[in-house]
Parts: sequence; structure tokens; C-alpha cells
Amino acid sequence: MSSTEPTLHFLCGKIASGKSTFSNKLGEAPGSVVVREDHWLARLYPGEQNTLSDYVRNSTRLRGAMTGLLIDLLRTGVTVVLDFPANTPGQRAWMRTLFLDAKCAHQLHYLDVSDELCKARLHRRNESGKHEFAVSDEDFDLFTSHFVPPSNDEGFNLVVHRQ
Repeated sequence: MSSTEPTLHFLCGKIASGKSTFSNKLGEAPGSVVVREDHWLARLYPGEQNTLSDYVRNSTRLRGAMTGLLIDLLRTGVTVVLDFPANTPGQRAWMRTLFLDAKCAHQLHYLDVSDELCKARLHRRNESGKHEFAVSDEDFDLFTSHFVPPSNDEGFNLVVHRQ
């Protein structure tokens, strides 16, 4: 366990903005664990991620199932890197409950990356076949239409990472 204060790190960024890559880097710190939404969704709901409403339903279920565990990890001194998208005020509100209930530090990392760069990365990711989910340009556009960048008035410890 790390001697530093446990911290909840969570990330905001469009699909293929680099959230998982950045999460992995944060997770290299001693006393840290990375919890990946895509990993769990692919294993708990195989073949059930076909639409935006499927994602919303399954992600909501997953958050409900993991809330207690994540708070317990933070309370015991583990830094949690939450590789779940913090892309809407509702998603960020859930993440707020985690660090408030655990009474720990937090950082919201906003990966501010253009649609063009995200799509180029997405195409490479899809071609590699190594990611749990292949995402079409149409799905990228649909998910991005719901994207709401964080604002300072939300009260998070916000760290902006520009492309």
C-alpha cells in the first residue's frame, strides 16, 4: 500500500481520446489499481453492447454493482484509477459520490482531443482487434453528441490534458 493519500482518478474524454492509455500510466503508481469499464462490460454482458441504450443500461448496472467495492478500496488506502467515462454530468455525479463517501482526494482528468484525432485512433484500434469493442464512426458521433466537457463550476479537482 502506498504511503500517499488514496486518490480517485477519473477521466473525461471522447471515445479513443486516450483514456485507457492514460489510466494505465496512472495505474503504474505504487498502491494503485485500475478498474476498466470496458473490461467488465465485455465479460458481464457479452453480445449485449449493440446500442447506446444497451451501454447506458449495462453501465448503470455495473456502477451499481461496483460502488461499494470502489469505496472500500479507497477507504483502505488504495488509489483507484477509474477507467469509466466521466463524459456527462450524470456520470460525474456518480463519481463524486465515490470520493465523498470514501472521504478521499480526487482528480478529474479531462483529455481534450479533437474528433479527427479520436477517429483516427479509433480506426487504428478497430483494425488491431485488440479492444473489447469496435466502434463505428456513426456510433462515435452518437456518443459524442451526448458528451459534455467538465466545467470549473462542477467543483472537481480538474486537470486538463490537451492533445
